[in-house]
Amino acid sequence: MIRPPARPAPAGTVYFSLLGPLTAVRDGRPLPLGPRKQRLVLATLLARPNTPVPVDVLTDAVWPDDPPRTARKNLQVYVSAARALLGSDSRDGRDRVVHGCGGYRLTIGEGELDTLRFRSLARAGRAAGERGDLRTAARLLREALDLWEGPPLNDLRDSTGVAEEAERLEARCLTVYEDWAETEIELGRAAVAVDGLRDLVERHPLRERLRVAWMNSLHQSGRQAEALAVYDDYRQLLARELGLEPSPAMAALYRAMLGRGRTVRPAAAGREAAYGTALPAAPRDFTGRREELRELLALLGSPDERVVVVSGPVGSGKSALALRAAHLLGDGFPDGRFHVQVRREDGSARTPAEVLGELGRLCGVRAPGGSGVPAESAVTAASAETAASAVAADSAVPADATVPVGPERGPAAAAVSQGAADAWQRWLSLHRALIVLDDVPDEAFVRGLLPRSGPSSVVLTARGQLAGLAPVHRIALGALADGEALELLGKLIGPGRLRTDPAAALRIVRACGALPLAVGVGGMRLAVLRHLPLAEYADRLGDPSAALDELVAGDISVRLRMASGWQDLSADDRRALGRLAGPAPDGGFTLDGAMEALGCGERAAIRTVESLIDAGAVTSPAGEVTAHAALYEVPRLLCLYAREREEGRFSPG
Repeated sequence: MIRPPARPAPAGTVYFSLLGPLTAVRDGRPLPLGPRKQRLVLATLLARPNTPVPVDVLTDAVWPDDPPRTARKNLQVYVSAARALLGSDSRDGRDRVVHGCGGYRLTIGEGELDTLRFRSLARAGRAAGERGDLRTAARLLREALDLWEGPPLNDLRDSTGVAEEAERLEARCLTVYEDWAETEIELGRAAVAVDGLRDLVERHPLRERLRVAWMNSLHQSGRQAEALAVYDDYRQLLARELGLEPSPAMAALYRAMLGRGRTVRPAAAGREAAYGTALPAAPRDFTGRREELRELLALLGSPDERVVVVSGPVGSGKSALALRAAHLLGDGFPDGRFHVQVRREDGSARTPAEVLGELGRLCGVRAPGGSGVPAESAVTAASAETAASAVAADSAVPADATVPVGPERGPAAAAVSQGAADAWQRWLSLHRALIVLDDVPDEAFVRGLLPRSGPSSVVLTARGQLAGLAPVHRIALGALADGEALELLGKLIGPGRLRTDPAAALRIVRACGALPLAVGVGGMRLAVLRHLPLAEYADRLGDPSAALDELVAGDISVRLRMASGWQDLSADDRRALGRLAGPAPDGGFTLDGAMEALGCGERAAIRTVESLIDAGAVTSPAGEVTAHAALYEVPRLLCLYAREREEGRFSPG
């Protein structure tokens, strides 16, 4: 393990270090941090800088088993000591540690805390690597690693709460070390990474990406026999400890090394061919969602976020956003990026066992006794060809994860075997992959598929909010802005045609509720009907009784997509939505309007409306507002569909 000197703090400020033992330095002189419990509180606050830390988290860190009745008063004493040590914020003179509704928040800058400096250097290094500037990337990543002085918070790990924070920090350091080592290998300087990789593999023997980098560095240094031995040792360790085998990608790298000499650069193979990708093609007409895309990329690029839920009404572009991000992330997930469609083409949900079976086949998961792939674990049509090249032919999932195929589906068929679930969780704990689970029906479906530990991330797309999942980060999609919707329409019909009648084009996208699905279908229809004036098509869409009939292009029907979302609702929610859609001219209503339409009191109306919000059938204001002041809305096309159902005019054919 490399142990460089600590980074000196800027003059006149206190500089804290967590990447090693907890220390504080002012003007080059160490500061006393007080008794152990006080240091535990300080370490917990510093591990979550600029973020509220709940009192319960602090209490668990200091008294994990049996907190005294005076715990809160004692915490106040420890926090006061931290305030005295930190001083006030030089910018506004306020206390660095403040208490609010979310807990205690410590405000601190990058020049005062090694973990913030580490994160900034690592991001800059990765950005340089993505630009192809490998020398700058290697230098910045090395600067970040020079802050790493040993296992984070190694003097306080007897506290369970602090140990969890320390393990998270160490996982982040290991990831950056892997990034740096791979960059040096690509630059042809593998020798500088060999010793450090060996030391880290000894401490983290089950971390496959470290092993791959070590294999590559040894091979490039002309030590082929040692490189092959690294694989053999790992294969035996996995079989003995976990009943698993190395990933198909690592096995392919091993076979490639057997068949070539030192003259071939294995670094590129380690980075580009070592792991597979099974993603549908990137959506070519992706438009707008700039803020949401930026947020999603930032979340998935952070080591702290493992699960992100992208929710929104039918046709709001959830899948397109998730896939756009997955394609852009590239090297951020060296162990692969995989997309699995959770529903069948008819809109019905597959069973968790079927989805787990497909994930196992894509990722090469094998459990003890595993010998086959579930019969219905076919990859989505768009990703089948890519997936086939990403997974070796001998990969498999446990036989006990298979489910019956055909009409006899029930609770037993939907259940995931414990062996399959354990094998999947072990794989997630050892790999850094991105999993996109598309069109999730409910929380219960995915709980067992989400990572409990490890560096992998999962993006869930869902019509409902999946409110029962925690902790997750949420991104809610609504309608596109008018300009974005017009941009999408222009991509499909041509900007010249759009300019012939911009007012009619605006009427078209608004009649589509500015939903990407509907605007896209309308654009495809217009692209075929070149003779149809935009104004005439806008008139057709403006007719509530005909709009859904007009939004059909080939085998793509907005009405059928609305029908699939309708079936997801409970009988009570469908009944309520039909009543709310009736009196609302454009789908908008207030709480008073809901009470009148539903024929119930205020409390029952609030519960009903909030149930529909949770299901993704009703949108609510983005900011805080009282129930009586809020304007709720049923998206226009869903409103039209609900009226059809209420009036008995729906015909699937």
